[in-house]
Amino acid sequence: MEEGAKFCRNCGSEIAAETETNVKYCRKCGFELPDENIKFCPSCGASTSSELQEIAADLVLNAHKNPILAAILSFFIIGLGQIYIGLTKKGIILFVSAIVCGILGLIIIGWILWIIVWIYGIYDAYNSANKMSMGIGVKDTIDFNDL
Repeated sequence: MEEGAKFCRNCGSEIAAETETNVKYCRKCGFELPDENIKFCPSCGASTSSELQEIAADLVLNAHKNPILAAILSFFIIGLGQIYIGLTKKGIILFVSAIVCGILGLIIIGWILWIIVWIYGIYDAYNSANKMSMGIGVKDTIDFNDL
């Protein structure tokens, strides 16, 4: 039908005025939801909450990060792998730690600490990206309990 038409071109019947409907459908299975305030789909059980959908969308965006690429990036620049997978705070902390260790390199202990930070950065970038790809949430902080 043409926009603004008052009669059907095929049968000549008068076109009823459009009524706005707030029909919502489940994003997972397409089932028509009987009530707009319903929290879960009666057909598949998926959440209809927009807040939960945003969290799920964020997990999906982060789920496609390559663990090997994250480790390679951290191999070349400490913390870059974490930034690639979305753990910016952790990446910056590791990068600054590497700089401090480099400055302390004037003493032997600085080089040893720099190597430890470097290896941890590579390990953490790979491990965090791998967890994200499995749908496991990862905090944007350094947690030595994960070792």
